[in-house]
Amino acid sequence: MREWIVGRNPVYEVLRANRRQVFRLLVASGAEERGRLAEILQLAASRKLPVQHVLRSQVDNLGENPQGVGLEASGYPYVAIQDIIEHAKERQQALFVLMLDQVQNPQNLGSLMRTAEAVGVDGVVIPLARAVGVTPAVVSASAGASEHLLVAPSNLSQAIETFKQEDAWVVGMDGDPKQAKGVGEVPLTGPLVIVVGSEGEGIHSLVRSSCDFLLRLPMVGKITSLNAAVAGSVALYLAFQARSTAK
Repeated sequence: MREWIVGRNPVYEVLRANRRQVFRLLVASGAEERGRLAEILQLAASRKLPVQHVLRSQVDNLGENPQGVGLEASGYPYVAIQDIIEHAKERQQALFVLMLDQVQNPQNLGSLMRTAEAVGVDGVVIPLARAVGVTPAVVSASAGASEHLLVAPSNLSQAIETFKQEDAWVVGMDGDPKQAKGVGEVPLTGPLVIVVGSEGEGIHSLVRSSCDFLLRLPMVGKITSLNAAVAGSVALYLAFQARSTAK
């Protein structure tokens, strides 16, 4: 399966990560070959990747906001749950995982992946069905951060049991003040899995019941909820801060 990755940062990160097969690079005629585009062309040359200069309209038809560049590449390289666990062991750090339940908006998934990569998670787990995968739109929304992550499609309940065998706490995001605990009441250090649900339905009931803790974020404004990408990103940074302090 082949797909087109567009946008200068996403294309650059796909080439830099070097995890996919790449087949050809299209560059809009007249595009100034400096900055990020110059770096893309250098990487293309190092991989002996064919470069074609074409009409800008041809590149524009490949996807949203291509910025004059498109890369034909193989599909996203998913991994298994065990690969994420082994990655944490290789890094000699406590397991740190983001699990996404029913997140169907590519922009939300991309934003969460961008944050996850920034805070150093070992991997991201997504459902086998009823959720968006790592599509070219997600790669763009993540600004290419998805290319540096280990992403494992899995049955979430089974994945949770596997992570618990690694002594991980599983913390689900939930806004219910009657059931969810505040930030200071939930462990965010040590082996940890943060579960984020969709905006509409939240975390699926079976996954919710498998969580060790439910975490709610404090809010004092008139709006009583945050969207999935923002809430998940805040939780990831809270965990990152807690883990950094613990070290």
